[in-house]
Amino acid sequence: MLVLVTYDVSTTDSKGQKRLRHVAKICLNYGQRVQNSVFECNVDYSQCKILKAQLLEVIDEKQDSIRFYYLGNNYQNKVEHFGIKESYDMQNDVLML
Repeated sequence: MLVLVTYDVSTTDSKGQKRLRHVAKICLNYGQRVQNSVFECNVDYSQCKILKAQLLEVIDEKQDSIRFYYLGNNYQNKVEHFGIKESYDMQNDVLML
């Protein structure tokens, strides 16, 4: 299923900057960055649970926020892309122009 992960991590101190880098690294293990704090993750149910648990362990819920959008398995008709950054077909591992 496609899960869109978005986050906003407070970077007013060095701990926040470290959390931001850690959140991004975790997301990179499961998907691709499509915008600065937005990742598309094509994961199964158990991977999604692990991803969520890892991210919730890192963020500070008093300063940061994270959102998960569950687009499901038939996400191709739910996502439109315009602009310079190329789309990526995660199913077939190819760039889409």
